[in-house]
Amino acid sequence: MKKLFYLALFFGGLAFTQPVKAQINVSFNIGVQPQWGPVGYDYARFYYMPELDVYYDVNNRYYHYYDGRRWASHRTLPRRYGHIDLYRTYKVVINDARPWRNHRSHYDRYHRYSRNYSQVSMRDGRGHNKYYKDREKHYRKMEREHVKYHKKMDKKYRKYRGDRD
Repeated sequence: MKKLFYLALFFGGLAFTQPVKAQINVSFNIGVQPQWGPVGYDYARFYYMPELDVYYDVNNRYYHYYDGRRWASHRTLPRRYGHIDLYRTYKVVINDARPWRNHRSHYDRYHRYSRNYSQVSMRDGRGHNKYYKDREKHYRKMEREHVKYHKKMDKKYRKYRGDRD
């Protein structure tokens, strides 16, 4: 009888329990980044575009820009920015929660990049793009020249000291 009581108690307890649900929320926006975003960043919360004076929210896909007396948020840019090519314009990665609160410092720091078209976008920079290959080639060449120069200077120094090779 005791076993029957414990069995009934056990199955009764199971009837009132709920399955355990694990709540893990990991947010990586690696695949969410726009193709016009800059190469080399695994994570970006906002892009600040100094040429437009606009912030782009990567996670929510909203543009934040100053409209008259307040900051506006929209999915698309206003018509006045229709001539801008987002693949060419310079983007600054900013990982603040609300970067427009520090807009004056962002503007002062990055406004000089407003006509800089040297930044490579993700669309153009998949894998090893020409920019990075040229840069690696340049650094290898500089390293060879550096080694060559030091060998030459060592040789001159030894000659000066009277040492023989």
